[in-house]
Amino acid sequence: MRISDFTIGAGRVFVIAEVGNNHNGSLERAIEMVDLVAGTGADCVKFQMRTLDEVYRQRTLRKDGEDLSTEYILDLLERFELSIEEHKKLFDYCRTKGILYLCTPWDKKSVDVLELFGVEGYKVASADLTNLPLLDRLAETGRPLILSAGMSTLDEVRQSVGFLGSRHADFALLHCNSTYPAPFHDIQLKWMDRLRELHPIVGYSGHERGIAVSLAAVGMGASIIERHFTLDRKMEGPDHAASLEFGEFRALVQGIREIEEALGEGKERKLSQGEMINRENLGKSLVASMSLAKGTALEARHIIVRSPGQGLSPQKYDLLIGKVLRRDMAIEDFFYPSDLETETVQPRQYRFSHPWGIPVRYHDFREYHDRIKPDFFEFHLSYSDMELDPSKFLRGSYDCGFVVHAPELFAGSRLMDLATPDKDYRDHSIQETQRVIDITRALKAFFPNTDRPQIVANIGGFTMDAPLAPDQILSYYEQFAESLAQLNMDGVELIPQTMAPFPWHFGGQRYQNLFVKSEEIVAWCEKLNLRMCFDVSHSALACNHLGVDFYDFAASIAPYTAHLHLGDAEGVNGEGLQIGEGGIDFKRLGEILNQGCPNATFIPEIWQGHKNGGEGFWIALERLEGLL
Repeated sequence: MRISDFTIGAGRVFVIAEVGNNHNGSLERAIEMVDLVAGTGADCVKFQMRTLDEVYRQRTLRKDGEDLSTEYILDLLERFELSIEEHKKLFDYCRTKGILYLCTPWDKKSVDVLELFGVEGYKVASADLTNLPLLDRLAETGRPLILSAGMSTLDEVRQSVGFLGSRHADFALLHCNSTYPAPFHDIQLKWMDRLRELHPIVGYSGHERGIAVSLAAVGMGASIIERHFTLDRKMEGPDHAASLEFGEFRALVQGIREIEEALGEGKERKLSQGEMINRENLGKSLVASMSLAKGTALEARHIIVRSPGQGLSPQKYDLLIGKVLRRDMAIEDFFYPSDLETETVQPRQYRFSHPWGIPVRYHDFREYHDRIKPDFFEFHLSYSDMELDPSKFLRGSYDCGFVVHAPELFAGSRLMDLATPDKDYRDHSIQETQRVIDITRALKAFFPNTDRPQIVANIGGFTMDAPLAPDQILSYYEQFAESLAQLNMDGVELIPQTMAPFPWHFGGQRYQNLFVKSEEIVAWCEKLNLRMCFDVSHSALACNHLGVDFYDFAASIAPYTAHLHLGDAEGVNGEGLQIGEGGIDFKRLGEILNQGCPNATFIPEIWQGHKNGGEGFWIALERLEGLL
């Protein structure tokens, strides 16, 4: 079902802020409430319209012997109803604020008035669920309807659903308990499941205290959430006590959006990047219990289970028994999936138009250097590597080039952050980054053909619980610029890395705010005379999150790209996937890069690509050959 630009029932919850008559008859107050509702993130602000002599008996309007509760309601309605002209002003004002105006008509004349406004749909009050003549008039408009089903029996709901179905009306049903406020024990959220048996699009109109029940309704599949909105719950009128004030309503909308994100599609359980990191760190693997020679037929005594989880899963234990080793293994070496196969991928000399390399650590550099001859090696430093003497791992000089990837994490659990407003923290990052620069200069002695080595850096600008507000981002870039000015970068080039929107730190998600959007990347490269490391996996995730075209992004930053990290990506956190196993069209991307940055260097940046002797890197290079 569609109302205006909103598709209801397709995953995103449609949030209605019901002002109703909580303006207490004041147009100025109603306008103030529209402004506030727009600030909560709600999709719609809703009012009510009545022609009292069409809704009530004349003797009731004369208060001729009616009971006290009816007299009380009539007294409020007579004082709090807005005029047609005032409703039209609200309708027009909502358009200027970019928020949808809806209204509940309590009678046919009100429908006629609202039709002249050109409203996008109608809300039907619980009191009118059984009002078939009114439903008939509403169905005639052809506009979508949202019906509350409070104070109605199952048979009554069933009859009205059938009535609207016979008139081919487009509508949704809202479960509702029509008391103000509603006791928790009377709400019966599970009744939504019964309503869904009658009609597929179901939501919840809540009158309870707080927001917990409404959030639970989202978890149970509500497509619409409606809650009353007030400036002050202590104001006169029956609905205020069951309404939410600004802060509560904003928290409700935020909670709804978080639950939507958390619910997912329920189709397939995929491990997030954070889980993969924690699985690697905390999980278990099959490892060799002793040194084993190539040709050994594996027995139970050869295999034990140990952490970390970087090798073959213990669930493959039985499959490993009886396999003949095709390699020598030292004690506690990991077994890998390739040990179950008959062939393994081996490196060869690849051909590319771009200079290419592979990522290494100090401890495995010589192993890789003996096996393959790329144009350069990219040294990924950890904070512990910064304490090592490179000469214990590097001997003499090498004809190839080198790049350094600065640690993201420094000693003392301090992440690199050259953009933080915390001066002490930033000063520490500057000091540690300067150490990385000094180490890079020292490495030039081993790689004399590299005149000005590049240092890839995740420069910071992350936040813990929410992304930065747009008006805060400029100050973070300026703080990064100040940090750059304090670094002595003679003989090296610091190249910030393009970032994913949700980085993983300490096994949990954070929010990244800098070097995510292409327009900011281009602007700050121009301003600071920077070049970038274009991490295509990071940026594909960012484009998926932001809803922008990845290939347009690539074309815009390619002229500012000095170096490339190539890995596939999927969704918003499927990072570092093997080439061809995500959503990136590398043939199309290669054409953009070959034109926009023909001299940019690259490495395959595959999650755990170094395992099993670099198997992931060799597969990636095989698949990239001919594209770059």
